[in-house]
Amino acid sequence: MLLTRDTAEAIANGTITVVLRRWDAPRVKPGRTQRTLAGTIRVDDVIEYPGDYRVTAAQARAAGYPDAEAAQKDLDRRSAKHTYVIAVSYLGPDERPDLAADDQLSDADVAAITARLDRWDAATHPWTRQYLKMIAANEAVRAPDLAARVGLDVPRFKRRVRQLKGLGLTISLDVGYRLSPRGHAYLRLVRR
Repeated sequence: MLLTRDTAEAIANGTITVVLRRWDAPRVKPGRTQRTLAGTIRVDDVIEYPGDYRVTAAQARAAGYPDAEAAQKDLDRRSAKHTYVIAVSYLGPDERPDLAADDQLSDADVAAITARLDRWDAATHPWTRQYLKMIAANEAVRAPDLAARVGLDVPRFKRRVRQLKGLGLTISLDVGYRLSPRGHAYLRLVRR
C-alpha cells in the first residue's frame, strides 16, 4: 500500500488511523507491517465494502479528510470492485538506518546475513553478492541503468535491492544506491 510522506507522518503522530483505498482485490492483511518514510506501521484491520460504498464522515476524518465529500472525491477517481477501510497504527521508527550504520559485525551477524543471502540465491539464482558488488562499484547510478546491467526489469530489480536494504546492507539515495557501512563491512569480512 503506497503512502505519501504526509500520510505516513500523520499515522506516526496519530492524526490518521484509517486509510481508504479502492482495489479489485485486497492488497493488505490485518497484522502485517509496512515500513514507511515515517517509520513502521501496522495494519490493524481491513474492512471490505462494495466498490460504490460511500464513506462515512467519521471514516473520512479518521483518514485525514475534512469531510466525507472530500474523501469520496478522492476515492471516486479510481473505479474498482471494492472499497477498503484499513485501520492502521504506528509501531515505531524504521530500524534500518541504525542497522545500516552498524559496521561492527560479529561472526554470528556474518553467518546470519550469509544464510539469508544464500536462501534468496537458492530461491532464484545467485544474485545477492553480484548486486552488492555492483552497487559498491556504482554508487548513485540510476536503478534502470543497474537493472539493465543484470538483465532485469526495474520493478523486480528494485524489490531485490529493498531486500538487501532490509538487512541493512544498502542505502537508497535520491538517485541510485550505495552500500551501507554494514554492507561494506560484510563484503570485507566475507572476502577473507
